[in-house]
Amino acid sequence: MARKKSAPAADSISVELATQFRRRLHRWYRVHSRDLPWRQTRDPYRILISELMLQQTQVSRVLDFYRRFLDRFPDLHTLAKARPQRVLEAWEGLGYYARARNLHKLAQHVTTTADGIIPSEPEQLRALPGVGAYTAGAVASFAYEKRAALVDTNVARVLQRVFAPELDPKSGPGLRRLWDMANRLLPRTGKVTWTHNQALMELGALVCSARSPKCGACPVKRICASVERFEQRP
Repeated sequence: MARKKSAPAADSISVELATQFRRRLHRWYRVHSRDLPWRQTRDPYRILISELMLQQTQVSRVLDFYRRFLDRFPDLHTLAKARPQRVLEAWEGLGYYARARNLHKLAQHVTTTADGIIPSEPEQLRALPGVGAYTAGAVASFAYEKRAALVDTNVARVLQRVFAPELDPKSGPGLRRLWDMANRLLPRTGKVTWTHNQALMELGALVCSARSPKCGACPVKRICASVERFEQRP
């Protein structure tokens, strides 16, 4: 029987292990990352649009909707002035229409109370309509290059498999532990954190998938606590 690797708690992930994880992950991302339009901008409005669209929706489906939506509503003020029905029409086909309604409310709120400037701090972002912990971290990191953690489904899967295979990521304690891990693994600077967060999400999307993880192509295979279990599957 294969020996099961230990799964360190967030506060016991050593500096050496965290450094090794980041180095391997970032090196892989520089070679294998996809060229996506929201990665070519630091505009908080465009990044917010992409993050809301990507919730429970595949990248391939979002690409066309993202471009068309921005053609119709190129900035926050244009969106805020639009009638709700026009916003919903532009969103039609993506589903989960509460995202569109919250986005419209957010645009109206920010343009009337914050001079049209989307906040840069996660705590301020979370106060906006429809913005949860993940979206707040994503906008802070990807738009403003803040040193902010984020945990979506892909990130949770990677961290759970690499560091804590016994953890239930859907439980309250499990999710809090994953956020602790994500914070502990952050690089020192916001600029490098941008790469780190993108790389974590990309690894979960392209390699560490839910049903068929490609362990042979994984850059952190040597330090993963789950690799033996997956490689032994028929």
